[in-house]
Amino acid sequence: MSNLNVVCLDLEGVLVPEIWIAFAEASGIPELKRTTRDEPDYDKLMKWRIGILKEHGLGLKEIQDTIAKIDPLPGAKEFLDELRATTQTIIISDTFTQFAAPLMKKLGQPTIFCNTLEVAENGEITGFKMRCEQSKLSTVKALQSVGFETIASGDSYNDLGMILASKAGFLFRSTEKIKADYPQLPAFEEYDDLLAAIKAVL
Repeated sequence: MSNLNVVCLDLEGVLVPEIWIAFAEASGIPELKRTTRDEPDYDKLMKWRIGILKEHGLGLKEIQDTIAKIDPLPGAKEFLDELRATTQTIIISDTFTQFAAPLMKKLGQPTIFCNTLEVAENGEITGFKMRCEQSKLSTVKALQSVGFETIASGDSYNDLGMILASKAGFLFRSTEKIKADYPQLPAFEEYDDLLAAIKAVL
């Protein structure tokens, strides 16, 4: 087993429920259920979400109140604990530090690379700052450029770049459409199966 492996995992839909879906249900705004599974263009999706929040007068506090009630998916923490005991693991997410922090606490403080929201003094979300262009793919390429081999797993369109660029990549609880479009990628529904697949390539 090489100590130069790094497992790169998506967060939402893989380890925790989709934050925006939870907030759509809590706020009664069904349009906010749209995620990167539906809209591959993240920039477009976020600008659209910010517009809806503004329209409804909702800000960061309301979303954080919902996040406080979200728990990791059943089995996610145990999966992550076992994975982190086996190899280096990084969560690479398009979410924002202001959303992720309470969830990281519940997951045992794993390392996460994510983005930042721009928030006005009154709590209104006015914009967002992406860490870098195509953050998941760029991060995997950067890790590879300093001698690491990456193994990646995620569920959405924005995970495909890092999955396809890694020495091994897996879909986890993805959509039927993504699974059909990428038949070459092993797809799993259970943590034990994903863990076994990752351990097999370490």
